[in-house]
Amino acid sequence: MYPEKLEKHLLKVQKPGRYTGGELGSIVKSKDSVDISYAFCFPDTYEIGMSHLGMKILYSLVNSREDARCERVFAPDVDMEEIMRREGIPLYALESGDYVKDFDIVGFTMQYELSYTNVLNMLSLSGLPVRSKDRPSLTPVVIAGGACVCNFEPMAEFVDLTLIGDGEEVTMELIDLLKECKASGKSKAEFLERAAQIPGVYAPSLYDVSYNDDGTISAVTPKGNAPAKVVKRNVADLDSMFAPESFVVPFIETVFDRTSVEIFRGCIRGCRFCQAGFISRPLREKSPEEVKRQCEAICNSTGYDEISLCSLSTSDYRGLEPLLTSMLPWANENEINVALPSLRADNFPKELMEQLNTVRRSGLTFAPEAGTQRLRDVINKNITEEEVLSACARAFEGGWSAVKLYFMIGLPTETPEDIEGIANLAQAVVEEYYRCENKPKGKGVNVSISVASFVPKPFTPFQWEPQNTPDELIEKQDLLMKSVKSRKITVSRHVPRTSFLEGVFARGDRKLCDVIETAWKNGCKFDSWEEHLNFDVWMESFRQHGIDPYFYSARKRSFDEILPYDHIDMGVTKEFLMRENEKAHEGITTPSCREKCSGCGAARLNGGVCNEMRKTVV
Repeated sequence: MYPEKLEKHLLKVQKPGRYTGGELGSIVKSKDSVDISYAFCFPDTYEIGMSHLGMKILYSLVNSREDARCERVFAPDVDMEEIMRREGIPLYALESGDYVKDFDIVGFTMQYELSYTNVLNMLSLSGLPVRSKDRPSLTPVVIAGGACVCNFEPMAEFVDLTLIGDGEEVTMELIDLLKECKASGKSKAEFLERAAQIPGVYAPSLYDVSYNDDGTISAVTPKGNAPAKVVKRNVADLDSMFAPESFVVPFIETVFDRTSVEIFRGCIRGCRFCQAGFISRPLREKSPEEVKRQCEAICNSTGYDEISLCSLSTSDYRGLEPLLTSMLPWANENEINVALPSLRADNFPKELMEQLNTVRRSGLTFAPEAGTQRLRDVINKNITEEEVLSACARAFEGGWSAVKLYFMIGLPTETPEDIEGIANLAQAVVEEYYRCENKPKGKGVNVSISVASFVPKPFTPFQWEPQNTPDELIEKQDLLMKSVKSRKITVSRHVPRTSFLEGVFARGDRKLCDVIETAWKNGCKFDSWEEHLNFDVWMESFRQHGIDPYFYSARKRSFDEILPYDHIDMGVTKEFLMRENEKAHEGITTPSCREKCSGCGAARLNGGVCNEMRKTVV
């Protein structure tokens, strides 16, 4: 339900369905019937936000409480924002049309650093001050969760709290505390002090940061009873964890127009560039029976005819074979496509391909990440060119004629030969297709390679490494394009300037708060969209505040430097990450968790025993 004042303007904007609400599966509760109202904000457009599984989980979780309601809020596109500001219509939630400023909790899910200006823009459009110090009343409490909050220091001045790690349990505990504090008339300061005692909750205002003369951090000092280390929250048992059995079904097409069910969290592989793989450790799996039950329930309630089995590395799920054996007859009978993203080339058996052939076929994607074996060893990818080609050959023989390959450029120790190796590997896949005797008849092959730019991320072995400058990345992209010789190969590339800004904010500190606010005031928003990125405004904002952005992106750190996020504990130890960095420069690989425990430290989050060692799933 949108505000009445907006109705006459809906046909003036692109995709009015973004702003109307009222979709199938929406949960509508009146403000007066609950104690706590939660505005769940996604700092990008409706189509992107409605594809996010985390929003769907927490939306249903909060609404499962009788004393709380959760409503969805998305960033309006520029055409709608212009109308809202001109007509004096504050940002509102889709379910009730109530204004965001009137909710008790305003929560942002932070998946990407280049959405930071959208957070400020949404707060401003709501009629709320963007700085936390300028919001003295108890409510609304502005919080954030998601991958980016493992280092949210560049946004520390704008949020009251961040929820670090798994959100299912800590969200409920925070709601309980806020409900109590509202009822007893506590101040915001009292609430924040108590919230900081909840494991996984970080209150930036309760920490002082001091700096050395060279701009590096000298200390992060907690105030009062705030913990010296904030340890991430970890849900140990996914089978008993809350999982929704219905989702809101959008009126308009979304980026991923299907439903999803999570099959496990964590990753056993240890690719040294991959933040998600480290900050989500230890591995925790759902049972095949529970996954199947959730899939059937969600498809029955929503009407979706495609379901994605979601994880960081789907083919590493130990229950995959029994799951597909039990689920595919139901999927076939109901004409439901089962998508398996994140397959590994070294773990794509013929039996899996045959099972996938019994349902409507989705595209196949593999991620070699690097073009040469030397560089794949540096990043600990632990797959060979032969394994990539064998996986593609099995796919071609099984009826596929298109394969997508993911790569990175700008990785540590990279050489021109590694760039050329990307084109050579793609060409080898093309040639593999024409060698297959049982390839699809009458079809040509298409090998699509997507090339991202490497960004050093916190809590990875490469967090100390320098990032290539935009000019260096452009030079490497040009070399790659010159190296591709076949029209059967298509190449998509990331914009180097967006990767540069991502790198600055990924490892940045609180000095960047002023830069972000100034850039936003000067018009920056939707920075991840190439058509909206105003790079010159960003560079001017850095200059205005005396900040050299390359200090954060292109500088190699020493192991003894205090990092902006060292007071956050994501489970893996700094000592383990140091060892992995040293092994990378020696070209030494580390086996997966199933082959040998490498002592990453994350086991302590599950009471001292890594779930990978429990082997609770067949």
